[in-house]
Amino acid sequence: MAAPMELSCWEGGWGLPSLHPESLTVMAYAKFSGAPVTVNSVNNSWRTLKGDLPVLVSEDIVISQPAKILNFLRKQKYNADYDLSAKQGADTLAYIALLEEKLLPALLHTFWIEAENYCSVTKPWFASRFAFPLSLYLPGKMSREALNRILLTKGGPPLYSLTEVEAQIYRDAKECLNLLSKRLGTSQFFFGNMPTTLDAFVFGFLAPIYKVCFPRVHLQEHLKQLPNLCRFCDDILTRYFRLTVSSHSPAGQDTADANLQKLTQLVNKESNLIEKMDDNLRKSPQHPPRKLTTLKLAAGGEESSPTSRLSP
Repeated sequence: MAAPMELSCWEGGWGLPSLHPESLTVMAYAKFSGAPVTVNSVNNSWRTLKGDLPVLVSEDIVISQPAKILNFLRKQKYNADYDLSAKQGADTLAYIALLEEKLLPALLHTFWIEAENYCSVTKPWFASRFAFPLSLYLPGKMSREALNRILLTKGGPPLYSLTEVEAQIYRDAKECLNLLSKRLGTSQFFFGNMPTTLDAFVFGFLAPIYKVCFPRVHLQEHLKQLPNLCRFCDDILTRYFRLTVSSHSPAGQDTADANLQKLTQLVNKESNLIEKMDDNLRKSPQHPPRKLTTLKLAAGGEESSPTSRLSP
């Protein structure tokens, strides 16, 4: 009997089982390969401070990072790539590298760097998943990590300013989406009628861009002009996750916007409270530190009297 496997992931929203691209990738692969994985949505967990979600636990084995988790599932005979040829396997690696190089920076920018998206959607949503004070710390930490990753991979010559970097990453992302659309064509999946590792990665990257309602939607608008990629995401959601795919009604959208507005107000109120506490601490009178006295020995090697020890 196979050992039970539990997968810890970020929870979902906007009709997605998870908002985290890496979590979505692993969850989709588990569905495609038939792996009996129990998914646990993570909220208010210190584990997220390490940034190691998703995490797969099987008995005393703990595995993080999507590539390592997928390799572990393959060793347990849950292989979604069993019928692929050597050439198709090589194409899979090439397209995954393309996703990480061309599409991931724009995805990170859309969620974590674009100011309007971050302040009105990303920050309130993630902050609401944690108790105070993690709600104030984690979103900012994740935003800084996203910016550092973008600048590390895209910030070299000849792109010196953030504006130039932003323009380039969105050009690269749109080019990547066009290539994926052309490769998929009219097929249901990228290698025929059965999903594979490549389908899991593409779904994990595309679904958040496609479904999350952002005020600034540069990449989403381009994606929605490629109907085969949108159909690809919808088919996986309905067939493998049994989620109903429907557009937001005006009333439903108004409710979602109202909830996000409340979350934004709550996070801003907590931030203002922290700032006031800091100001009060800075304005409070500061007492000079007391001098540390040294112990003096009498001539005979004995300590001096208590009175002399305490004198300045």
